[in-house]
Amino acid sequence: MSPRKRLSLGALYYWLFAAALYLPILLLIVFSFNDAEILRFPLSGFTLRWYRALSDASELLAAAKNSLIVGVLSSLAATALGTMAAIAVMRFNFFGRNLFIAASALPLVIPAVVVGVALLILFRQLFDWELSLWTVSLGHTVVNIPVVMLIVGARLAGFPENLEDAAMDLGESYWGALWRVTLPMSLSALVAAFLTAFTTSFDEYAMSVFIIGKDATLPVYMYSLLRFPRKLPLVVALGGIIMSLSVVVILFSEWLRRAGEKIHQT
Repeated sequence: MSPRKRLSLGALYYWLFAAALYLPILLLIVFSFNDAEILRFPLSGFTLRWYRALSDASELLAAAKNSLIVGVLSSLAATALGTMAAIAVMRFNFFGRNLFIAASALPLVIPAVVVGVALLILFRQLFDWELSLWTVSLGHTVVNIPVVMLIVGARLAGFPENLEDAAMDLGESYWGALWRVTLPMSLSALVAAFLTAFTTSFDEYAMSVFIIGKDATLPVYMYSLLRFPRKLPLVVALGGIIMSLSVVVILFSEWLRRAGEKIHQT
């Protein structure tokens, strides 16, 4: 097969994959402007009433607030813990390092449903904790730590260690060198890790449904609304807003990561 033909097949595969991935998102946004409660073609007309109706949906807004709180708290905790773990893995060769890396990556490969059931048993049977937004935040922190480790670790992998040595030669302690040199130069990766963790937390449903208390997060509440067909347009409108914001956050985090790589190269 000629290189040109392979390139054409690769481009065809890419566009088919992109269509399968993004076409449902585009349809979701299109249907959010449909002037009918039933989601079907052809559209009945163009309207913004579902977006206006969101301002009166107090329970829906409360669930969105809960997701914001959980997302910020869990992302801050995951960013701090994941950064410390990345520094330990990238800068030190300690006993059990490979085992620690393998164990840290487990939340990335274990299904979220299994993690949710395991955390439910841990919180209720072992610790006897009441399920609440705090338990959800802890669960989201657990699954986001490996994500932060990967992003921050990739930045530290290309970070010149002689800068830390130079800072220590000038009188700084190792922790002072990390605080004054390493972390500021890795700021773009830290922000990207936080935004990625926040997006993952904000969209998490499969695990959250097992460890949620009386205050539902937004994905859990949105799924419960699917039982009421008349409220489905509200779910579609809010889903369109969330998907749009999620894409913006992911693109911004990727831009930060690439900006950090360019700064390092220069």
